[in-house]
Amino acid sequence: MSTRSRMHAVVQTEFGGPEVLRRVETDVPSPGPGEVLVRVGGAGVNPGDAVLRAGRVPELVSLPWTPGNDVAGVVERVGEGVARFAPGDEVYGMLGLGPRGAYAEYTAVAADALALKPKNLGLAEAGAVPLVAITAWQALAGLAQVQPGDRVLIHAAAGGVGHVAVQLAKELGAHVIGTARPAKHGYLRDLGADELIDYTAVDFRSAVAPVDVVLDLVGGAYGARSLDVLRPGGLLVGASIDPGTDEQQAAARGLRYAWVTAEPSGRTLEPITDRIESGRLRVTVERTYPLAEAAAAHRAIEERRTTGKLVLVP
Repeated sequence: MSTRSRMHAVVQTEFGGPEVLRRVETDVPSPGPGEVLVRVGGAGVNPGDAVLRAGRVPELVSLPWTPGNDVAGVVERVGEGVARFAPGDEVYGMLGLGPRGAYAEYTAVAADALALKPKNLGLAEAGAVPLVAITAWQALAGLAQVQPGDRVLIHAAAGGVGHVAVQLAKELGAHVIGTARPAKHGYLRDLGADELIDYTAVDFRSAVAPVDVVLDLVGGAYGARSLDVLRPGGLLVGASIDPGTDEQQAAARGLRYAWVTAEPSGRTLEPITDRIESGRLRVTVERTYPLAEAAAAHRAIEERRTTGKLVLVP
């Protein structure tokens, strides 16, 4: 397959608001050993992208930087030592943090981070899946080891990770409780939620009986408050950059705390692919944006009212 030598990518050269994201022309990267070059068909936009763009954890970002962890696309070239994929394969996966993200027409990705995309999803839809599905899977099936009958509370249940976590927790046999605005309650019940709490009207601590697991996708004050609703020995799984609590605070109360770090893994995506292809898991894409409107996508994600995912389509 022939590949252009130049491409468009979103690049930021300074930390700041969404306006620092600029679409520029740059060189198409070459895949190194163990990498594949992917022509991007969909790049998911996640709240963490905005946190990093703003410079809230500057030690994680080296400028200039192209954001984007989620990618789906078509393999253009493979680097030395790659046998799993060939040009023309449709793949999806999660990029690790580095200078080359998925907000681009092409990106180079470690082959081990990729899997063949679900056959029943288009590239834009598939680009919404990796980070949220890997986060939810590693939190619930990995760290929490959710068992049938467990009571699981999911904060921001209608968001990117949240709406996937609701479905996975339900499949694992949990009684699923979510916090969300009332307008999203019907949507979440359709995904399998058993109880829903309007966090705009009540303090969730007064509206839920003790639970076995909390998946906190909000952080800050929600972290410490979530400890109040755990049964003795219960587990709080944090998934935000500002978790609001830690292992020591939890242990002092006879509770457990863990922070989930979504690790890029094609192997982890394989059971996700199976669930999507069999109809047991669906990922909602609320809206797609062209690459040139990355700043608008970031403004939307920072409002924290998104149902499911936003995706950039080069």
